[in-house]
Amino acid sequence: MVYSVSDLILIAGCYLLFLFAVAWITERGWLPAHWVRHPAVYVLSLGVYASAWAVYGSVGYAYQYGYNFLSYFLGISGVFLLAPILLAPILRLTTTYQLSSLADLFAFRYRSRLAGAMTTLIMLIGVLPLLALQLKAVAESIQILSGTADPRDLAAGFCLMMVIFAILFGARHTTAREKHEGLVMAIAMESLIKLLAFGAVALLGLYGVFDGPASLNAWLDDHPEMLARLYYPLQDGTWHSMIMAFFVSAVVLPHMFYMAFTENMNPRALITASWALPLMFLLMALCVPVILWAAAAGNAPTPPDYYALGIGMISGGHGAVLGYIAGLAGASGMLIVATLALSGMCLNHLVLPASPLQGQNLYRNLLWTRRILIAAILALAYLFYRFTGTDHTLVELGVLTFVATLQFVPGLIGALFWPSGNRNGLFAGLLVGFILWIMLLLVPIAYPNWQFQPLMELLGMRFQSGASQWHHVAIASVTANALIYAIVSIVTPMSRSEKNAAEACAVDSLRRPYRWELEAKSVDDFIDAMSQPLGPITATREVEMSLRDLHLPRTETRPYALRRLRDQLETNLSGLLGPSVSHQLIDDHLPYLPEEEQHSSEDIQFIESRLEQYRDRLSGLAAELDGLRRFHRQTLLELPMGVISLGADREIIGWNRAMESLTGITAENTIGSRLADLDAPWGDFFTRFSHDDNPHQPQQALEVDNQTRWLSLHKSEVMGAGTAEQAGGQVLVIEDITELRHMEAHLAHNERLASIGRLAAGVAHEIGNPVTAIACLTQNLGEDSDPQEQQEACDQILEQTRRITRIVESLVTFSHSGGIKLSEQVPVNLRDTVDEAISLLLLDPDHRQQPFENHCPASHWVKGDPQRLLQVFINLLGNAADASEKALPVTVHCEPRGDFLDILLEDQGHGIPDNLRDALFEPFVTSKPPGRGTGLGLALVYSIIEEHQGSIRVESPLNDDGGTRFVVSLPVHQQHAADPGHPET
Repeated sequence: MVYSVSDLILIAGCYLLFLFAVAWITERGWLPAHWVRHPAVYVLSLGVYASAWAVYGSVGYAYQYGYNFLSYFLGISGVFLLAPILLAPILRLTTTYQLSSLADLFAFRYRSRLAGAMTTLIMLIGVLPLLALQLKAVAESIQILSGTADPRDLAAGFCLMMVIFAILFGARHTTAREKHEGLVMAIAMESLIKLLAFGAVALLGLYGVFDGPASLNAWLDDHPEMLARLYYPLQDGTWHSMIMAFFVSAVVLPHMFYMAFTENMNPRALITASWALPLMFLLMALCVPVILWAAAAGNAPTPPDYYALGIGMISGGHGAVLGYIAGLAGASGMLIVATLALSGMCLNHLVLPASPLQGQNLYRNLLWTRRILIAAILALAYLFYRFTGTDHTLVELGVLTFVATLQFVPGLIGALFWPSGNRNGLFAGLLVGFILWIMLLLVPIAYPNWQFQPLMELLGMRFQSGASQWHHVAIASVTANALIYAIVSIVTPMSRSEKNAAEACAVDSLRRPYRWELEAKSVDDFIDAMSQPLGPITATREVEMSLRDLHLPRTETRPYALRRLRDQLETNLSGLLGPSVSHQLIDDHLPYLPEEEQHSSEDIQFIESRLEQYRDRLSGLAAELDGLRRFHRQTLLELPMGVISLGADREIIGWNRAMESLTGITAENTIGSRLADLDAPWGDFFTRFSHDDNPHQPQQALEVDNQTRWLSLHKSEVMGAGTAEQAGGQVLVIEDITELRHMEAHLAHNERLASIGRLAAGVAHEIGNPVTAIACLTQNLGEDSDPQEQQEACDQILEQTRRITRIVESLVTFSHSGGIKLSEQVPVNLRDTVDEAISLLLLDPDHRQQPFENHCPASHWVKGDPQRLLQVFINLLGNAADASEKALPVTVHCEPRGDFLDILLEDQGHGIPDNLRDALFEPFVTSKPPGRGTGLGLALVYSIIEEHQGSIRVESPLNDDGGTRFVVSLPVHQQHAADPGHPET
């Protein structure tokens, strides 16, 4: 049956409109989301690999090369059977870094614009024969069914139709992050129609030409040469190179990369595709020999490439339309997706690097540029078909593309599995392999009269055309490509950015980004910096989109968060402009601060998060080490003391739960910031301690919410070699001793009350003498009439009153302690403080006869709290008096020692027993008889001295007769040390 051209074009138009309606309904959200994201939709969309070559060319390939046609189906089946190993890493990279094509992947991995541009050019030239094949298949199928003479005009019309529908289907979004759900659903429907139509053609041949399987078997028995014809080509050993070519093309062809990775809406669907897609292609492969045998048995009036049409023509009716629809579905789906992918590659790696698009409406400019590129690519495909494709079979055109894709194998293997491969090796290998492909395959097929005979003879292709020896060309070009890639990569160095990208791309490796400091200090700085190349509207939109992706606030200023924002912004721009342009824009406008030596430590927070993601993949020793890491980390988190871990750049990388409880600041809001950025008063407090030379500050007071908190601070410099995270870091340990200080204050108050009790009798005696004198003087005033004598009596009464006041004030000052208060670090005259302590001790009847000698000069000043230092000397001098004979003096001397003043308190008592000396300053340790001491005095002394950044030690015995010397070291007050005439405090 002969069809008119208009009927066939109408069928094509209605078919494409139907697919557009499917896409439009999906985009409108009329289909349930679980339908759109179902793994079956993803599997069917991958059927875009079965282009017109699968429907028409595979039958012609079987006619010429026998069972070698199975290599086409085995290649893609093998790739997806190994999807967890080969495809999952690529999916991870494309999803994480918004990579939409192989050119994007190479540009990102090798950190080179040239890598992306070279990949795009080679891919464009290599895929043109396959695009031309689709135009040729549809045009010639219309020619066969309609009987027209020249199919080239038909190809032009179909090309124009495909330009329109390619733009309608895919060129409506500008970024890779905006998934084309409608396109995916339409391509899935196209694959389903193609599979059903191709299967229907096979059934038509089985039951229309033959009477069923039994009749087919009988025919094969009568024609054994048909089976032998399929087996014979296997003996030449070319099947391995064929499988390799189809294996690689299933990954790197632009339409397959686009559908498998860029438009993947459900990563788990890749697991389903690992078995479902091979099953789908197995069904198609089973149809090929049936169609071939049916066409041979019925003497189909078409070339072998179009036996799918011939079966319908010999069976009568409208059976030929099934073959036409199957071929149309395969061709249109491949053309739409391939041109969308190629237009993105050309835009990102050829147009934008050469002439960046600027203006207020960047998205509109990008969209129209992509539409123009779609039309240009299809025009190039038509020109290739018009000038070279009309004289060649579908098999020859397909072979050209499949061998061209092999040139990307070394670079792809290096990107995923060999971190040492570099851009120089990629350039050299691609160039050599591509030149061999052009000289030995493209030129001999396109122009048979142009033969490079010396090169062919060198490679063992003597007296044969490149088309007949394409498997030799494939092996020779890929081998040369791989060897040069490896050799050049080994002998040439890699840049630091390329090493970082290689670590990110390597399978099962952890990317280790470095904590370099950015010039931008806030989100507003990001927007201002990106407004110049993108425009303020686009810059604001992209930065805010990145903030939403990371769940960060607009007010974020933490260095760690800003680094993550920079990476996310580069990733998002990669989907918009391509990795090369986005990387250059980010480097130019959001640079890191320049450093003479980049010894920045690795970002341990990022590594920790990646380790958590990879936890389920670890096994053996790696799992044991990860368990140990988690145990140590949990130990730090649960420590009852606060722990802050700082990197070499003093960025916070650790903040345990005790710190959260102490400060009320969560680790999530702290990690990645600087100490100075913490809320008041913690920021300044910890920053001062971090920069201070003193590694221990045992008792520090801090006002928090109008309450005094007492903290003991300790720090340690973490030393290491190289640029590891730990090298040059710092660990701060913070202990909250507020409760301990309350207990000490309570004990000190009790100690003072006990001392006051012992002093009560002496106080009564000391006050009694001046009171008696006042009484006598008062009586004499009534008898004396001489004004001068009365005045002298009054003066004596006032003096006795002042004496009582001094006694009472000393007692009140000593006993006054109602709780913890902030110690006043003021100048303290040491001689006056010791004299006051001695005067108080002399009020005690037990010490009244004890001689005390104060030899401290009046010019010695220390820095401290006068009341607390008075408590120290009362306790020490009282202990010395208790241990001494009444006639033997207790002496106090002072000796300057640099910035400290040593106070020596000596007695000539019995000394301290050996068994008590080491524990002397611990609570409840005493050498006094029961009832004479609590054992808290020296513990309190030690705590006060430590609070004053001083020290205390004991020396006993001093000689054979005993004796004890306490040496107290206190910091000198520098101002009064330089000005000894300062008035007393």
